[in-house]
Amino acid sequence: MEFVASQISENIQPSATLKLNALVQEMRSQGQDVIGLSAGEPDFDTPTHIKDAAIKALNEGKTHYTPVGGIGELKQAICKTLLRDKNLCYQNKNILVSMGAKQALYEALHVILDPGDEVLLPMPCWLSYQEMIGMCGALVVPIPSKAENAFMPDIKDFYDRCTNKTKLIIINSPNNPTGAVWNRELLNGIAEFAKEKGLYIISDEIYEKLVYDGFNHVSIAQISEDAQKRSIVISGFSKAYAMTGWRLGYIAADEKIISAINAYQSHAAGCTNSVAQYAAVAALEGTQQPLGEMLKIFNKRRDIVVNLLEKMPYISFVRPHGAFYVLIDISKCIGKSYKGTPIHSDEDFAYLLLTHGRVSVVPGKPFGAPNNIRISYATKEDTITEAMQRLKSFLETLD
Repeated sequence: MEFVASQISENIQPSATLKLNALVQEMRSQGQDVIGLSAGEPDFDTPTHIKDAAIKALNEGKTHYTPVGGIGELKQAICKTLLRDKNLCYQNKNILVSMGAKQALYEALHVILDPGDEVLLPMPCWLSYQEMIGMCGALVVPIPSKAENAFMPDIKDFYDRCTNKTKLIIINSPNNPTGAVWNRELLNGIAEFAKEKGLYIISDEIYEKLVYDGFNHVSIAQISEDAQKRSIVISGFSKAYAMTGWRLGYIAADEKIISAINAYQSHAAGCTNSVAQYAAVAALEGTQQPLGEMLKIFNKRRDIVVNLLEKMPYISFVRPHGAFYVLIDISKCIGKSYKGTPIHSDEDFAYLLLTHGRVSVVPGKPFGAPNNIRISYATKEDTITEAMQRLKSFLETLD
């Protein structure tokens, strides 16, 4: 019989990042010198003490199934970290360990949402949110944020777009793709709004450690006892500890929510990699010096990118204060052409920049930011400088 994809899978849009990465690999296999600024992962190696903890776990035979929600040692380490860093009090029963923050998000959405529910989603946003919400049969209700307001949404828009079908708000600060770090005033307003309307909040805090310029990350769960009760805080180890390939994330939430997610995960995936969990304990309880060094390097790279972008024609951007991305407005490039090839969209721009300028960036449209591109500065300084020179040359060729 002929295969017919299910309606849900039929509607899923492939990741724009992964699609571009595949094209980059193809060009490189042909011997082309392509600089990739699209991947969302640190270029640093996992710190030695974390790898040593994994080796120790292997040597001690800690290679078997663990409890679905994670080993007790890691849950306790997460609780201690949340208390130390955010003054948030959780117990082991409030924690679930997952195979990356992405899986944590997916499972949390599935235990909260029913088909037809609505989710208030500030945009620009990480491109997978929209797809995950659709996979639950729920609907995205965009909440706009603008560059002139440093990508801080207006609380009025939350009230204006809320209906009797609204069940959830998603927050991501520091933000992918804008690098915006939401302030306490905005979070206070959202917490009060969620309380008034009886809504859940998912707070994706995967970039929480990567903040600059004296900014501080504030979790919405810190705002009040009520905000903590209705919040599902999600984070992980991939960005702060350069552990992308280890696939490890976690959820902190009300015990009933954790119990529901635990049941879901028990059938959807089972337990997380045992060795990675022991390594994660070392990440949280061991020295934080590698994190501090990585943060200094990211800060310097960010400054290099910003200084070079300021000298380029046709583009504009908001200085990011977190994560490791810059969202660049290329609206003035739309309608121009590169050596006779017209640019009608950010997708056209990204494709031409890759195939002719040999720099890979991500189009903004999948992030809810049409006529923008996202670049990552999670790469070496000389590579960043060369990539910016190529981008500048490309822009200067447009007519």
